[in-house]
Amino acid sequence: MQTILNKQQEFVVGVDLGGTKIAAALFDSEGRLLNREQVETAGARTAEEVVGRITAMIRSVSGGHPLRGVGMASPGAVNSREGIVIYGTNLPEWTNVPLKAWMERELSTEVQVLNDANAAAWGEYVRGAGAGSTNMVYVTFSTGIGSGIVLDGKLFLGSNSYAGELGHHIIDPSGPQCNCGSRGCWEVFASGTAIGQEAALKIQERTSMIAELAAADGSVNARHVFEAKRLGDAVAIEVIDRAVYYMALGLVNVIHSFNPDRIVIGGGVSRAGELLFPALREMTDKLVMPAYLGTYEIVPAGLRDDVGLVGAAALFQ
Repeated sequence: MQTILNKQQEFVVGVDLGGTKIAAALFDSEGRLLNREQVETAGARTAEEVVGRITAMIRSVSGGHPLRGVGMASPGAVNSREGIVIYGTNLPEWTNVPLKAWMERELSTEVQVLNDANAAAWGEYVRGAGAGSTNMVYVTFSTGIGSGIVLDGKLFLGSNSYAGELGHHIIDPSGPQCNCGSRGCWEVFASGTAIGQEAALKIQERTSMIAELAAADGSVNARHVFEAKRLGDAVAIEVIDRAVYYMALGLVNVIHSFNPDRIVIGGGVSRAGELLFPALREMTDKLVMPAYLGTYEIVPAGLRDDVGLVGAAALFQ
């Protein structure tokens, strides 16, 4: 009975760190979210100030409950083994920040730090659309393409914990330049940003509902393009068909590399639902080697805005 009582009293805080805000949530030993808080990072002048805000937030959201640990999700390159953010967000001095060491010193509890895409992947695997799979790849189609890999039930980080940058697989060496410096990366063809940019070029030459839908926002994004496709717009259909081809091409590389039984698709583009998934599944099946047909499923993510919090906390569950 004592063991059961102790387990019930274990709590974990998950933290999702962004360039403009920090979210933190308290979870119980069953993974239930009990309390959530969010603060802006504006006004912080040093990395130490940012970490101070994070630790204060953790103390507040935990409400005095004893913590088994704190999971941190941070954008950018993260050395998870050492708990150091190599580089990341627009936060001040956010280079080579020893998050784990600083926070463990302040909180006197174990802290684990993950890249945000890896945290999201783990969250989907433990609590979301990846639950029940053995080998899962999570891909988020958003401003860029983020990803995380779970192999044999374990989060795959690689030798230096930098594994999973699938968005920077090179699809076409003669393609457009990517923000990473290379040319033709997957994300310059298949991200939400790429869909918006391709549509913006098309509507300069041809009449399309996309222009009208985007007028209020000032610029074209993927949401406008999918909405125009739903309305039967020819330009939108052409742009989405092109994007689906490149999305599927990247997924075929994923399938051939990792042989996953499930691919979980997240990010803003995934919210297109039936305007995306049937075509994406069909094109992937068309491009993949025949031996792989029937070995995988492609599903939308199950967790939404709190996926980073859930994944970070699930490191302890």
